[in-house]
Amino acid sequence: MKNRLPIRISTGAMIVLGVQVAEAQEKPNIILFLVDDMGWQDTSVPFWTERTVLNDTYRTPHMERLAAKGVKFTQAYACPVSSPSRVSLLTGANVAQHQVSNWTLYKDKGTDKPHKLLTFGEWNYNGLSPVQDYPHAFYAKCLPLLLKENGYRSCIIGKAHLGAIDTPAADPLTIGFDYNIGGHAAGAMGSYLGENNYGNKEAGTWTKPWGVPSLEAYHGSDVFLTEALTREGCKFMEKSVADKQPFFLYMSHYAVHAPFVADKRFYQYYIDKGLSEKEAQYASLVEGMDHSLGALMDCLERAGVAENTIILFMSDNGGYSVGRGGEAAQRNYPLRGGKGACFEGGIREPMIAYWPGITRPGTENATPVIIEDFFPTILEMGGVKEHQTPQRIDGVSFVKALKKGKTLTKERPLYFHYPNNWGEQREDVGLPQSAIRKGDWKLIHYYETGINELYNLKEDISEKNNLIKDKRYAKKGASLAKELSNYLKKNKANLPYFKETGLSVPYPDGTIN
Repeated sequence: MKNRLPIRISTGAMIVLGVQVAEAQEKPNIILFLVDDMGWQDTSVPFWTERTVLNDTYRTPHMERLAAKGVKFTQAYACPVSSPSRVSLLTGANVAQHQVSNWTLYKDKGTDKPHKLLTFGEWNYNGLSPVQDYPHAFYAKCLPLLLKENGYRSCIIGKAHLGAIDTPAADPLTIGFDYNIGGHAAGAMGSYLGENNYGNKEAGTWTKPWGVPSLEAYHGSDVFLTEALTREGCKFMEKSVADKQPFFLYMSHYAVHAPFVADKRFYQYYIDKGLSEKEAQYASLVEGMDHSLGALMDCLERAGVAENTIILFMSDNGGYSVGRGGEAAQRNYPLRGGKGACFEGGIREPMIAYWPGITRPGTENATPVIIEDFFPTILEMGGVKEHQTPQRIDGVSFVKALKKGKTLTKERPLYFHYPNNWGEQREDVGLPQSAIRKGDWKLIHYYETGINELYNLKEDISEKNNLIKDKRYAKKGASLAKELSNYLKKNKANLPYFKETGLSVPYPDGTIN
């Protein structure tokens, strides 16, 4: 892979260059800033009704800056782990439809950790595919290609994690991006350090599966990975502005994913504050990510396009807790669980949207939204009114919530499907499960035991008080279990099987496939 921006360009990119300048200038630029494994409270911006200890632990001044310009969505959701969220984001399909239900890496091979009772069947472990009928993959027409067809130049900077190694979507150029810097099959980096060539064995090479490609110019330097990706993002935007070309920048950071290491620009502050070495490393990754956000905003201002650029901030799953030591619940307080769980700590995300001239500064919105909603929203923002896709679009645009500044209906059901075995487990994290949220109510189903749990999130955001056996809420629990089951049946969603019998596990309402 080459690291120079003009070389890492798809053959279809030249189509976009013919767009009339006058038409191009009418379209807003769009930045989708996605963080990896960032928890709902891993920021100095409070997304709850009150500040928490975590809000006072981290410094994220540029998230504060963005929130002051735009709107915080306090009830935004993604999937429990990375690949399912990223496929939903770029296709608009819920995981029950696309069935890339766990993280992906190796071609024709699942990533589930062996389980004593269950086996995890034929899910789409090859990931996303722009090629029809590719085995164990979800065929879809993706967001960057639709934007390209409507006059946008698009670039992915950082983590892709869309298709397994040696499958079509392992290279994001195949799904419509014009440029790719750093994106490939793996969901983590070999190293954050330029001194370590970002996980590549030798300078100027690419070492699969964990080495980060396309950043050879920084090999052997002291440039931290987050900073290297940020510089490339600025180059892309500056070039697009110079060419008078509207752009879509998918700024997809590897931060704050493990393995943790200190971003030396910010690490000492947290050590001086009394954090442990590991927690100081993590906090420095968070602040380094925030610094990147600020650098991109500064770049827009220097280029004179800040008032014509939409910025969307999101995380791909809940905060990582299992491998950080201590009590898992403390890592995402006040939420229960973390990455790998359908509890709020595993799926509720920090989200901010800024649309110059549209969003009201410094506002909050409690509309429940989910990761697949970004697909129709971004298309609407870009003026893409007509399009056809082989996949059904499950996401719902939240543009009205931005324009009107009002909370939209809370009664729309949101579905979460994780019928897999992540590989890391502690208490309620990492268990095969599915969930539905509707209004203030949430039901979680465990596939190993067949047990359901019921929570009222308005009264119990920490999901401590299971109401499933309370006779007053028996109808509510049964109704949600049936609605979740019907949705899974409608999509022919993948389910685990019992090893002993070879039979599929029952649905949340107890019915059999």
